[in-house]
Amino acid sequence: MKEIIEKSLNNAISYLTYRDLVSNLLAEGKSTGPNQSEDILNYSLLNDRRMKRLDKTISISEETKTALKKVKTPQTWLVITEGWCGDAAQNLPIINKIAEENENINLKLVLRDENLELMDQFLTNGGRSIPKLVALDSDNNVIETWGPRPTIATQMVADYKEVNGGLDADFKKDLQVWYNKNKSLNLQEDIVSLLR
Repeated sequence: MKEIIEKSLNNAISYLTYRDLVSNLLAEGKSTGPNQSEDILNYSLLNDRRMKRLDKTISISEETKTALKKVKTPQTWLVITEGWCGDAAQNLPIINKIAEENENINLKLVLRDENLELMDQFLTNGGRSIPKLVALDSDNNVIETWGPRPTIATQMVADYKEVNGGLDADFKKDLQVWYNKNKSLNLQEDIVSLLR
């Protein structure tokens, strides 16, 4: 697995480069990944707007900032993502802001569909769910993982699937409303619980 991680790190990009990549592709009428359907493009456009808004408005709690001070040794947060993913759009801006709070945390991103070998090492319930954060020490050993969504949202998804057999458009709207109301607090709590 270490070899797969190191190969992916060689292809990894910064958060700002990722944001530029998504925006530039959208300017060409494209999204990340091999699927270039109209739906995928529309999700990507919506997600780009979400990320722009969150980049400007999100703030990190004092509790999170205090907890981040205990990260004293260098680590890399490798996040597997795609521009069309709604959960990634809601979580990546916050993960980026959190990483910016501590110089020992180096945030790197890779596209899932270009790194399936890596993705397959970090499946969620057997699926290639994203975003997936893999925290690595300075020797690229896995410290912790997180994803694809905050714990409360994960429970919402599980409960809805149990009753309805799957997710539909109404649930996806409800999930976005939850993200907006929660203002990233659950994600920040989750990340703080992973800090080493």
